[in-house]
Amino acid sequence: MNYADRDPALRPLLDRVLSADDRTRIEPHLAELGALAAGELDEQAALADANPPCLVPYAPQGERIDAITFHPAHDKAAALAYERFGLAAMSHRAGVLGWPTKVPHTVKYALSYLYVQSEFGMACPLSMTDSAARVLRLFDPERYAAEIAALSSTDPQLRATGAMFMTEKQGGTDVGLTATVATDQGTHWTLTGKKWFASNPGADVILTLARVPGQGEGTRGLGMFLVPRLRPDGTRNAVRIDRLKDKLGSRSIASGEVTLDEAYATPVGQLADGFRQMAEMLNVSRLSNAMRATALMRRAVRESIDHTRVRHVFGKPLFDQPLMRATLLPMVLDTEAALHLVVEAAQRLTAADSGDEDARAIVRVLTPLAKHTLCKRARTVTGEAMEIRGGNGYIEDWVNPRLVRDAHLGSIWEGSSNVIALDVLRCLRRRHAHHTLHDTYGHHAATETRWQALRAEGDALLQLPPDEQEMRAGRYADALTHAVMETLLHNQADHEAHTTGNGRALLVARCYSALLDEGDPAALPRPALRDHFAALADGGHIPLDHLQEYERA
Repeated sequence: MNYADRDPALRPLLDRVLSADDRTRIEPHLAELGALAAGELDEQAALADANPPCLVPYAPQGERIDAITFHPAHDKAAALAYERFGLAAMSHRAGVLGWPTKVPHTVKYALSYLYVQSEFGMACPLSMTDSAARVLRLFDPERYAAEIAALSSTDPQLRATGAMFMTEKQGGTDVGLTATVATDQGTHWTLTGKKWFASNPGADVILTLARVPGQGEGTRGLGMFLVPRLRPDGTRNAVRIDRLKDKLGSRSIASGEVTLDEAYATPVGQLADGFRQMAEMLNVSRLSNAMRATALMRRAVRESIDHTRVRHVFGKPLFDQPLMRATLLPMVLDTEAALHLVVEAAQRLTAADSGDEDARAIVRVLTPLAKHTLCKRARTVTGEAMEIRGGNGYIEDWVNPRLVRDAHLGSIWEGSSNVIALDVLRCLRRRHAHHTLHDTYGHHAATETRWQALRAEGDALLQLPPDEQEMRAGRYADALTHAVMETLLHNQADHEAHTTGNGRALLVARCYSALLDEGDPAALPRPALRDHFAALADGGHIPLDHLQEYERA
């Protein structure tokens, strides 16, 4: 078993979007990580999930230590992510996995997508470590050169992990209600307050927001600070872990309630820019959430396909039964479409980081769209996969319960779905992002009409009273996301038809369009459910002339 080999869309997509050199470089890592994800990593992930971390607040002598102990399986999974593959390091320095430059985001997300199919929880501290290095590099690189080096190290003796403490009891979604107070001590600052949901609370480098006296109310009054685990003199900082959360999912990693009791801190960049700086960290984490949702969907779909091939009901494999195929095919389509969207956003982020302002505008709206739609869909796909497996799917001996638990977190972390939909609405109001999307993706013959309608719908939406706009924002965000994914699928279909003569991607794109138009799997093209379903599920070659014959018929 190799998860890269079992993915019908990943390698063909990377063939198209990566340069020839990058495609050659990534291949051995796809093969290695795909095998690990299907074997050793999957075993360690199951152990880490069953044996969550524990808080050790005091040493035997009574000294406060706030240590967190992890099962060895967690440490092995962490070593693969941080050290062997450098998933938190590759965006920040050259040389990781043999790349002569920083690794493109496209490569990072493709490899992370394989990793998360087995170990979802670790992707949270990975993403925060990656994002913390990014924020420090963007806003205060000279002051924090040592911290950036540690966060982007693959050396087990030197590497550090990062965390983002945002949520407070009275102000989760409303960050402007943050009550933690910063006090200037001359050579440094101290922070006093409580953080209600802090993942990776034992991190070496914590980025958090605190209220700066005299700076104003709401988000304007917030500055970003770096809170190290250890003070410069090597003593433990005043970061008290009050308790760890007993979470539904993501159980392999620690999340807790934290008290900052005059904790040593230093400012990041300009204090007046704190909220904007945290938003940069948040947006990258949101794209990581969309990637994780896609990985969960791929794992769930593969589990369902494998189960239905061997499960016989009434003398016939479930895989061959029409109603089961009508159940599986939308799951296959949504998972493949999601992968295209994540890779597209990663490409745009790479271009934006190189100074492309058009790419920056596109990724600014693609990120919340992907987070909103894919995380919600992952909850449905993983739940459907549990039902497909039947009673066994509800039993912890199988992976399905863990997939369902983890999927629900994606719609909560870094902003619930409603919060994300309102972020999309802000993009429409401030930048007419629906025009940007139309101008970018609206010129394929297969999707042009849909994009024209969506542009007009967006214009009409912005003419409504504000409360009406907000009520409609979620549904419209989903419609935009589906149209982007539909276009990306058709772009891939054109590429494969031209370069390989394979019609599989074309059938995927046509099925996805039909599902958007009709909303009913029974309306999907008959060859998809009857003659070519195995190729859609597992990958394979579908001659183009077969599809042309169906069109003539």
